Amino acid sequence: MKILSYLWKTIGPRRVGLVVMCVYAAWLVFFYSYHWVDGINLLIHEAGHVVFSLFGETLGVMAGPVLQLAVPFFITFRLWRRGEAIPAAVCALWSAESLMYTAEYMADANRLALPLIGGHPHDWRLLLERVGALESAEEIGLALHLLASAAAVGAVWWTIRLESEDAT
Repeated sequence: MKILSYLWKTIGPRRVGLVVMCVYAAWLVFFYSYHWVDGINLLIHEAGHVVFSLFGETLGVMAGPVLQLAVPFFITFRLWRRGEAIPAAVCALWSAESLMYTAEYMADANRLALPLIGGHPHDWRLLLERVGALESAEEIGLALHLLASAAAVGAVWWTIRLESEDAT
């Protein structure tokens, strides 16, 4: 704890936050696994299923992943439009993380190793099967993971740029 206290006093809370973002982004890119942020994503995902299942099975299934990705992106956009650049950059990292969670779920469409809640079928297995791409689930998931990794690095880069502009 003395190290954190020293860092907090020496370089300031915003730079400590930037270091935490860098470490978190690196963990996401290289060692991603389900964690507490995904609990938030899962809640949003399941809300999409519940609300949009009123409009049919396909829309109900698709709404989970779409809403899960749209909410952090929308919050990022709104913060950016309001001129709150640093919070927007942090939410951009959340958007990238949500995309990474989606990539993991999509890659699992054949393995079916992830635990599911809600008693409904595996979303991505159903959707990829309908478009004839189920055999490619792992490759699509990997491509999405790479895109999410680029987005996470981009969010950190954006934050570093903002922080260096504020320092001058």
